[in-house]
Amino acid sequence: MGNRRFRVRAGVRDWLVAVGVAGALLVTGVSGQHSATGPDLLGYALLGVGGLALAAGRRAPVAVLAVTGLCAVGYQAAGFDVAAVAFLFAVYAAMRAGQRIVTVVVSVAVLAALPLAALASGLHDTGEAFARARGALEIAWLIAAGAAGEALRQAERRADEAERTREETARRRADEERLHIARELHDSLTHQISVIKVQSEVAVHVARKRGEEVPEALLAIREAGREAARELRATLEALRDDGTTVPFGLDHLPELVERAGGSGFRATLTVQGQRHDVPAAVGRTVYRIVQESLTNIARHADATTASVSIDYRPDTVALQVDDDGKATPGTGLVPGMGLLGMSERVTALGGRLLAAPRGGGGFTVQAELPVERAS
Repeated sequence: MGNRRFRVRAGVRDWLVAVGVAGALLVTGVSGQHSATGPDLLGYALLGVGGLALAAGRRAPVAVLAVTGLCAVGYQAAGFDVAAVAFLFAVYAAMRAGQRIVTVVVSVAVLAALPLAALASGLHDTGEAFARARGALEIAWLIAAGAAGEALRQAERRADEAERTREETARRRADEERLHIARELHDSLTHQISVIKVQSEVAVHVARKRGEEVPEALLAIREAGREAARELRATLEALRDDGTTVPFGLDHLPELVERAGGSGFRATLTVQGQRHDVPAAVGRTVYRIVQESLTNIARHADATTASVSIDYRPDTVALQVDDDGKATPGTGLVPGMGLLGMSERVTALGGRLLAAPRGGGGFTVQAELPVERAS
């Protein structure tokens, strides 16, 4: 919105300058006491057109440069001894736009044509014709206009470079802060979680070796320790990711499903269809949906089996995760952060997601992700 307001103001300012210059040229031409003959009317038209053409100087600086130059030569040939103010403005705009070579060539051409135009207006003295041309377009004005445009262009370029430098500095600081957080998390949490995990594993092993019943609380502590260690490891990897590491995707699904099999239920993976090129964003989303689904099964489903199915279709990748847990169609479903995260990922790629209890018991997560739209 701010850029649009700036463009509107710039356009209004261009028109104000154009109308002002055209008015000044016409007033100067009228003060020369020209009659309303055909050549004089043409001169007045060229004065007006030369001034009004400046309104397009920001969009088409080269074209405006040519038009104002021709108009200046034209009204000089019509007998109007008026300074080529519009052409000076056009030189400034063209230099500011970076059209240096074109500006120099057109300026030299106009400088050469002005004395000829003065002679064509009826002057028979060559010296007087050159004097009129010099008065119409002082070379010093031309150099000043070009230098001003070039100086402003250089200043704007330096400002753009400074802005890019600030952005790069901000990104570097963000990367440094991310690494600092990763180090802090590693130093403060990794050791404690490892101790909890190891101690709970030892306690469960000793209890089972003695033939004692393992308390549910101890099993819950062990599973929580395992999950916390995995989550912390994933968080640290994300914080340390500098964009060069390979993200999790479809190739990592077998390992993910195999690892889930140690959470108290049997998990299987089925792949259907002919695998084809899949965008990285789709692969990451499939991996995260399967990961979250298996995590929810381990935490809440009380299931003995879970199945993961991936189906490669021509325009989509479809996945389905089913379990035989305690969920039933009448069970109220309260979406947690995991399900909300799944929905956001799928929606961002233009896909569809279904997460609900199955008719025969258990829970199902189904998703279809378009390949073309995601790419």
